[in-house]
Amino acid sequence: MTSFFDSHAHLTASPLLEQVDAVLARAKAAHVTNVINICTGAACVHEGIKLSQKYPWVYHAAAVHPHDAEKEGEQLFPFIAEQARQGRFVAIGETGLDYYYTHSSAEQQKHYLRMHFKLALECQLPVIIHCREAFADFFDILDADYQKGGKLGPGVLHCFTGTLKEAEQVLERDWYVSISGIVTFKKSIELREVAKLVPLDRLLIETDAPYLAPQSHRGKVNEPAFVVNTAEVVASVKGISVAELAHATSENARRLFCLRTT
Repeated sequence: MTSFFDSHAHLTASPLLEQVDAVLARAKAAHVTNVINICTGAACVHEGIKLSQKYPWVYHAAAVHPHDAEKEGEQLFPFIAEQARQGRFVAIGETGLDYYYTHSSAEQQKHYLRMHFKLALECQLPVIIHCREAFADFFDILDADYQKGGKLGPGVLHCFTGTLKEAEQVLERDWYVSISGIVTFKKSIELREVAKLVPLDRLLIETDAPYLAPQSHRGKVNEPAFVVNTAEVVASVKGISVAELAHATSENARRLFCLRTT
């Protein structure tokens, strides 16, 4: 049976949290067998811990989002670090840099990116990266601050919307590239070229729910069940079956996040 892995969703944020049981029931019906829930606040982490007790196939990651670095970083980062050290997460993220918006200064964003890299190395966890119009600074910090024994730590560029050249730079570092529902949009011509470029063993798929619903669900709240639409488009541009795409991306996610096979 074809099964799918949504490598990035915000289940414990509004509006998904209020209907999370129904959302996860629809995910199961669509053969989504695993979800990485991304927590960007203390309340989301607490809700995620409760969610794990009911849905052991939902895993969690947490970080200070770059948008919130200036406003919440000083208070939130120590809490996330404590929870990471207690083994609550399968990854540190989403962290990173976003120069498209100016919710936090570039210096604050870079500071917390370095802090998250240090925490990930300490806890031996991969990182989930948000990067928008900031790849030069991101690669500089990655290469300088996320190494142990001369080797880069593991990670993924989530919801990738960069150029083909930037995708190549990610792959040169033996990292993963995750493709969201944006790939289904009519205007996303270059992103479909990126999806075609990325080797099958370096590819993840995600929803970034509740944001960025795929073209066939535009105007709706996004949810993990819709990752199937992304898989269909990516499989098409790569010239492979949906089943092959689903299997490969699921195995890649389990490898990156060090999860047992389900």
